Amino acid sequence: MEGHGVGINYGQIADNLPTPSRVSSLLRSLNITRVKLYDADPKVLSAFADTGVEFQIGLGNEYLDRIRDPIQAQAWIQEHVQPYIPRTNIRCITVGNEVLLGNDANQIAHLVPAMQSVYAALLSLGLSNRIYVTTAHSFNILGASFPPSSGAFRPDLTETLQGILSFHTRTGSPFLINAYPFFAYKDNPGQVPLSYVLFQPNPGQVDPATNLHYDNMLYAQIDAVYSAIRALGHSADIQVKVSETGWPSKGDPSEVGATPENARLYNGNLLNRIALKQGTPARPSTPIDIFVFALFNENLKSGPTSERNYGLYFPDGTPVYNVGLQNFLPRMDYSAASPINIVMSFFNFVLPVALFLCSWQLNNW
Repeated sequence: MEGHGVGINYGQIADNLPTPSRVSSLLRSLNITRVKLYDADPKVLSAFADTGVEFQIGLGNEYLDRIRDPIQAQAWIQEHVQPYIPRTNIRCITVGNEVLLGNDANQIAHLVPAMQSVYAALLSLGLSNRIYVTTAHSFNILGASFPPSSGAFRPDLTETLQGILSFHTRTGSPFLINAYPFFAYKDNPGQVPLSYVLFQPNPGQVDPATNLHYDNMLYAQIDAVYSAIRALGHSADIQVKVSETGWPSKGDPSEVGATPENARLYNGNLLNRIALKQGTPARPSTPIDIFVFALFNENLKSGPTSERNYGLYFPDGTPVYNVGLQNFLPRMDYSAASPINIVMSFFNFVLPVALFLCSWQLNNW
């Protein structure tokens, strides 16, 4: 998974995950060089110091009201970002996640001001060239998505999206979308061919307006977002990146298609396609940029069974299915200040000495 086009979402809504230092070792053994967090966990950021791994960190929806204040935004960056750079390679701050589909009108109203305040704070601290600012959206902000050339955002979200797109144009940051072909298949398995969503050989779909041929749903979804951006009068220079995509290995009986085999096929075939560095039919010269969801199964997530089973790995570091990656989790590391470490250090010193003395006494008996 090494390279510009692929990263991994490192969610932590679980009570059985390995320590961040072990996760750092795992990801480096897999040559994963891009990680997306949903917060700014100091333990994670410290564990990845001097690794070169590129980080997107998150500023949660609950912070939007406070962070729209420029003073608060700067204080947040000084506490959660500055202490870790440049040793930890923080490259992006996502302000909120899927805010526009939430039921909180205040969060929606505060989203663009919060993005602006975070960017202004980075600018004043001399970090705007190192770290960009964006927000991640559910694919359901689109009111129309097929054919891709007819992609359009929901009319009720137009005003806020205009502000977001203007921000991207001004700062050069990408538009992030969480896109899951699994949902389309699950909701309508009789009409959506499984091979089309799993990147397998299939007849595909043709956009009648452009005559472009699509052999998978994800690429059609990406082009639909580009069309929606153009429909609001914004430049196609705004890059669309996929901040989440994946497939669950387990689900409720009603969640058709949530199996280990389908998850293996989706993620494995997706990684193979990304490795070709091809673009979508409408933008063939722009390589696809994605973050796979997710690194681990997260046992405390709410919702249907699928929500707890998107991980490529179980918490013990073993693969949920074979997606073509090798894995290695090192022995548990102990904090230097912990009692366990003191005991371990004592025995690591005492036992070799004791064995040496016993051997010497036997040889000289």
